[in-house]
Amino acid sequence: MRQRVAVVGGGLAGITAALRCADAGHEVTLLESRGLLGGLTHSFTRDGLHVDNGQHVFLRCCTAYLDLLRRLGVMDRVHLQPRLEIPVRSPRLRRQVWLRRNPLPAPLHLADSVLRYTPLGLGDRMRFAGAALALKSVDPAAPSSDRRTFGEWLSAHGQSRDAITKLWDLVGIATLNAPAEQASLGLAATVFQVGLLTDADAADIGWATVPLRRLHGEPALARLTEAGATVRLNAKVTGLSRADGSWRIGTDEPVEAGQVVLAVPPPVAAKLLPEGAVRLPPDFADELGSSPIVNAHVVLDRPVTDEPFFAVVDSPLQWVFDRTASAGLDRGQYLAISLSAAEEEINLPVRALRERLLPALREVLPAARGAEVLDFFVTRERHATFRPAPGSAGLRPQARTRAPGLFLAGAWTATGWPATMEGAVRSGEAAAQAVLGTPAGAPGRSEGIPA
Repeated sequence: MRQRVAVVGGGLAGITAALRCADAGHEVTLLESRGLLGGLTHSFTRDGLHVDNGQHVFLRCCTAYLDLLRRLGVMDRVHLQPRLEIPVRSPRLRRQVWLRRNPLPAPLHLADSVLRYTPLGLGDRMRFAGAALALKSVDPAAPSSDRRTFGEWLSAHGQSRDAITKLWDLVGIATLNAPAEQASLGLAATVFQVGLLTDADAADIGWATVPLRRLHGEPALARLTEAGATVRLNAKVTGLSRADGSWRIGTDEPVEAGQVVLAVPPPVAAKLLPEGAVRLPPDFADELGSSPIVNAHVVLDRPVTDEPFFAVVDSPLQWVFDRTASAGLDRGQYLAISLSAAEEEINLPVRALRERLLPALREVLPAARGAEVLDFFVTRERHATFRPAPGSAGLRPQARTRAPGLFLAGAWTATGWPATMEGAVRSGEAAAQAVLGTPAGAPGRSEGIPA
C-alpha cells in the first residue's frame, strides 16, 4: 500500500530513510531546515576553495555507509585503502612510525606494527596484546559495560597512561569523540571489536576525494528526486501534531503524512516528540549532551607532506589531512587539522588556535618550517556528536516510538554505534524498516499514546 511518509531532517540518517521509503514506492517528502542536504557532513566555498566543515573518514567495516554511497552513485568519489596504513608523527621522534596491518588474521594483523610503535616503551607495547584479547570478550550491549569508562577498564588491564593516550586514544578519540577516560566501555568495545579485533581488513580507511557536498548533499538531492520524493529545503519544522489518524507537520507550508521519521538532533526531537512517545526522562537531550569538534584549516604556499593524512601524538594536534586536491587548490597545499573532543579548543579565538597549532604543525613537519601561511581559519561544530559517556545507552531511543506512525533516526539513537556516519546511516535504515513494516496509522509497538 502506498503511504505518505514525511522525513524531517536531511542529514545522512534522513537521506537514508527517505531513499529507502521512496525506493519502496511510497510518497515521500523530506523537510530540511537548511538550504542543502548532508547535515553535519557538508562543505562551503571560501575564496574559491571548497572547504569541508569537518574531516570525515570511514572504515571498510562501515557497510551501511558504503551501501548508501553505492545508492548515491558516488563510489568513484572516495578512496579506500587496500590495506590499513596510519602514519604517526611525534615531536619526540625524528621519523614517523606506521601502524600497518599485515596479512595475518585479526588480532595478529597489527602485532608487528605495535611492537615497533616507538612512541611507547617496550613494556607498553608488549602489554597491548593482552588488553586487546581481553577486549574481544567484552559484551558491548551489557549494562555493566555501559556503566564503566573505557579508561577504567584499560587501566585494570595493564594499560599505562601513555599507552591509553598514545595508542588507544589515537583511534578512540577520532571515532568516539571522547577520550577513554570519559567514554562508555560499551561503545568503545563496539569500535575496537568491529574495527580492529574481528576482521583484519575492517579498519582500512576511506575518505572523500571531492568536497562533502558533492559526495552526500548534491547526489542525495538528485537520487531522491529521481525516486519521486519531494525535497523541501529551508523548511523549518515548528511543530508536530496528530489528528484524524495522520500527522500534521508545522512548517511554512504544513505537510500531512501517515508516517513520520524525525531524523533530527536530540534537542529538536525533544521539542517535537509528543508527550509519552519515548520511554526517556523529559530532559533526555540535556542528559545525553554533546561533544564538539574543531577543524583548523591551513593553506600553505608549498607542499610540505606527501601523505593524505597522518596522526600525531605528544602534541596539541590529533589528525592532519591533505585536502589540496578536493578543495580545488592548484598551487601550494591545504591541510586540515582535526581536533575531536575539543572541549578546550571550542571557545578559543582563531588567533589563540593559530598560536597553538601552527608551531605544533611545524614541529612534526620540518618542511612546513619554511612555508608561508597564506590562510588560516577555523570551523567549529559545537554539538558534533552526542557525548558517549557511561550511561548514554539508556538515553538512546529505538527507531520505533510509542506514537502511531512516528519513528526516530539519527546517530544518537540506539544503533549500538557511536555517532559516526555509519551510525547515522544505520539509524536511517532502522527507521525505514520500521516504516515499511508498519501499516499507516498503526502504533510503533503494541501500544500507542493518545492522539
